[in-house]
Amino acid sequence: MGELIIVRHGETEWSRARRHTGRTDLPLTARGEEQARTLAPLVAARDIVRVVTSPAERARRTAELAGLVADDVDPDLWEWDYGGYEGISSADIRQDRPGWYLWADGVVPGDAEHPGESVEQVGARVDRVLKRVRPLLEDGDVAIVAHGHVLRVLTARWLGLEPAEGRLFALDTGTLSTLGTEHERPVVSSWNVPPPA
Repeated sequence: MGELIIVRHGETEWSRARRHTGRTDLPLTARGEEQARTLAPLVAARDIVRVVTSPAERARRTAELAGLVADDVDPDLWEWDYGGYEGISSADIRQDRPGWYLWADGVVPGDAEHPGESVEQVGARVDRVLKRVRPLLEDGDVAIVAHGHVLRVLTARWLGLEPAEGRLFALDTGTLSTLGTEHERPVVSSWNVPPPA
């Protein structure tokens, strides 16, 4: 049985500034490109039979620079749609909404481009992803290249937890994690592993 190889895309200007970046498709910074390149030895050591990426350029470019060839571009792997909080940092949101916390309070509706999603809607999307990739694990590892919050929700769902429990899995840019099984039960095999120095 293979493992899910979870890759969060490299740094962007907004991720560096800790701004919520859902559907705004920003390029990687020079540091983000370097993070992706240095992941190559980690992924090259794996028996990867399928690569699935978010449609976002930052995810697809990370895959490419890490030496992964995308087999599928899955719209269910887009980052959480932050609605009216797109491009705004949590610190700035808390100026108007003291104590606001994404995982408990959610987002405010936005516009046609960024209507916003609940954590349950993100959970439903990643459940569809997991349903499609689980059978592939019989042949080897499956790499998923996407975004911080959607991958945290995916991890929670892999473990059988509610989508909001993704809050427990902090995930940095340009990192690799693995989800596997132990005694046929889902586990986290490794988490938030940075590129080699």
